[in-house]
Amino acid sequence: MTDGAEAPALGPLGMGGANLGNLYAPMSDQCAADILAAAWEGGIRYFDTAPHYGLGLSERRLGAFLRDRPRDQVVVSTKVGRLLRPSSDTAHRSDEDNGFAVPADLTRVWDFSLDGVRRSLDESLERLGIDRVDVLYLHDPDESEDPAGGLRSATEALVKLREEGTVRAVGVGSKSAETLRAAADTGVYDLLMVAGRLTLLEWDDGLVKECARHGTGIVVAGVYNSGLLARPYPPADAHYEYGATPPEVLNRARELADTCTAHGVELPTAALQFPFRDERVRSVVLGASSPEQVRSNLARLTQPVPEGLWARLASAR
Repeated sequence: MTDGAEAPALGPLGMGGANLGNLYAPMSDQCAADILAAAWEGGIRYFDTAPHYGLGLSERRLGAFLRDRPRDQVVVSTKVGRLLRPSSDTAHRSDEDNGFAVPADLTRVWDFSLDGVRRSLDESLERLGIDRVDVLYLHDPDESEDPAGGLRSATEALVKLREEGTVRAVGVGSKSAETLRAAADTGVYDLLMVAGRLTLLEWDDGLVKECARHGTGIVVAGVYNSGLLARPYPPADAHYEYGATPPEVLNRARELADTCTAHGVELPTAALQFPFRDERVRSVVLGASSPEQVRSNLARLTQPVPEGLWARLASAR
């Protein structure tokens, strides 16, 4: 397996594309463009998206933004596993069951075959308006009816695309620790995009060790655990895993907030910087619903955090 040397340099912060697909609430094209512009102006050059995000809307918006930017200065990743197909039966309603405020005129169809993976990539390139992506992730195979079979089939397809030079690097993106460990254990992936499992609140050390054993780089997503760690003190209605926060998890998050405050650091700042304590982490990917959120995250990345806080947090784990 590659030691990650062939994988493109991502930069510390990447721009996540879920919000650009109208995650939970509508967003105007102008707001999406402003968010991407704020990321660009802040030095972000890694942009991640997926067909799943708004049934292709995120890819189209990212493509429109990148049209006037030098392609060789940008790292783009998208995902495969779900093909988008017309769905007249659902076109009259919203895609809210999947979390996106867009018309459900398309449906997602699982396809982990080589042909399906190729078609998914080709269709993504058309929506993006570019001739290649740099990183191609298998997206959430754990949510399909056959997670193990899907991972096995898609792994063969992705490795073939990498071998023939169609993409520079391949990976798996998921919030399932079991799926991510299985992906790492294949020894063939360049990157894993780990959603919500490598955060200040919860850290899967076994997964990190498995990645280290195979030379697999890590991209951390969901660093704020769906918003729970996004404010200096987590409120009672904070979301965790895209839903209500269990009392014991809320108490743990508030304990972390108190510890951070005692060291003069806000909880979101510590949450954002924490994954970089491990050398396997190549980048943290963050979404945003406004340009101000992008600028805030960029500022938090460079705010000083005393070593005493890291030591205190380590001792409390």
